[in-house]
Amino acid sequence: MTNTKLIDAKGRISPGVLDRPVDEINYLDYDLRTVMDRPRSELARRWGFNQFQFVSATGPGWVFGLAIVDLKLMGSGFFYLYDFASRQMLEHSFMSPLALGTRIEPYPEHGAASFTKGEVTMRILPFAGGRSISVSAPGGIRVELTLKEDNDPLRLLCPAGYNGWVFTRKSAGLPVEGEVRWDHRLWRCDETTRGAIDWSCGFMRRETAWNWASLAGRLTDGRSIGINLAAGVNETGMTENALWLDGQCQKLGAARFHFDRYHPGGDWHVSTEDGRVDLHFEPAAARKEKLNAGIMASNFRQYVGTFNGIITDEGGEKIAIQGLKGLAEDHFARW
Repeated sequence: MTNTKLIDAKGRISPGVLDRPVDEINYLDYDLRTVMDRPRSELARRWGFNQFQFVSATGPGWVFGLAIVDLKLMGSGFFYLYDFASRQMLEHSFMSPLALGTRIEPYPEHGAASFTKGEVTMRILPFAGGRSISVSAPGGIRVELTLKEDNDPLRLLCPAGYNGWVFTRKSAGLPVEGEVRWDHRLWRCDETTRGAIDWSCGFMRRETAWNWASLAGRLTDGRSIGINLAAGVNETGMTENALWLDGQCQKLGAARFHFDRYHPGGDWHVSTEDGRVDLHFEPAAARKEKLNAGIMASNFRQYVGTFNGIITDEGGEKIAIQGLKGLAEDHFARW
């Protein structure tokens, strides 16, 4: 079988929704140039390439999230669990200069990702049709989760800024097995637990800002459902907006996010221009992070909460969303 690479023999990309897997992100082959059209060096290409992975799981009364980020100058990892019954947010985050201990293999379908610092180890390991997530950290923290049936992801390649691009591979509504141990407490997955996977990389805009929403759960009729919506990124004539019903991906129109950034406890209204999504999101808790280091900066707010509303599938069926848990995000990044 031919190894499918993202960059062609002339150093170019072919933007759009991709209908087949990409085996290798051969970013060093890209013809990266300055805004005045001068070719960039291999060193500039190597240091200008960013990667991150985010995985979430929505269980019975809880939401777990984990990220591994490689920005070359800085590597980072975080994981958290929010328990709706106790209203407690448990979280840890770590940073590593020059991305020491951070590794993301540039293979969207079969590459591993890991972050290690001291006694903390985070891993995302692929297998045919899914991902295995593991965390080991002091304080009795042990996470073992398996996301399955990842058979119809959305793959999108789009331009970013004047001379860059972003590739993303996303799935939502995936069945999840396993458990999260934190100190002496235990959260187990059940038959309703669903998850999402976000694998993204590219030569991104120097300053990027976006809103994002993700939902993964099971409907009252037993079907799995997943949603990925974003605005402000990956939308140069194409979007990463999609609905998954029982594992089948359906494209959605451009997304709109209405919320008050400076009064973060208020509800969000999330919709799409094609009229197929009309959701209200009620935040319950947030994971926040602010970093202003001059050359790099991040103002990150990821909210855990509850979605209610209506989603319409491509056949016109209106699906009631009642009390499903998920995530919403407001993020500015300079990298």
